[in-house]
Amino acid sequence: MAGLGDLVKKAFYLGVGVAASAAQSASEKLAELREQAQKLADEMVAKGEITTEEAKRLVDEMVNRAQQQPINPSNNNRSEPRPIEISSDDDLPVKAEGQNVDTLRDQVMQLQEELRRLKQE
Repeated sequence: MAGLGDLVKKAFYLGVGVAASAAQSASEKLAELREQAQKLADEMVAKGEITTEEAKRLVDEMVNRAQQQPINPSNNNRSEPRPIEISSDDDLPVKAEGQNVDTLRDQVMQLQEELRRLKQE
């Protein structure tokens, strides 16, 4: 039974280590975000687009938004494919200014046939 207690203890320490690593990683990403936002704000101040107070508020707002947004990778990598809609030519609005739609379709068909013929040559 001593082996089971030792295994539980190691599993607990592993969990604590993973949590500490995740916290450190998040802290580093947040510091990197703050640095990038500060550079952007400094550039905008240098160009005269915003004041220093507005720059400080902008940086704080960006960091706060980053802290509040939950990271949910399951939304990005869906297990099911994204649905697409396939429309036929009949569904599309037709705007023919002075030309007959059938004439245009015939021209397209002729060009497609010519393209196929040229590819075969």
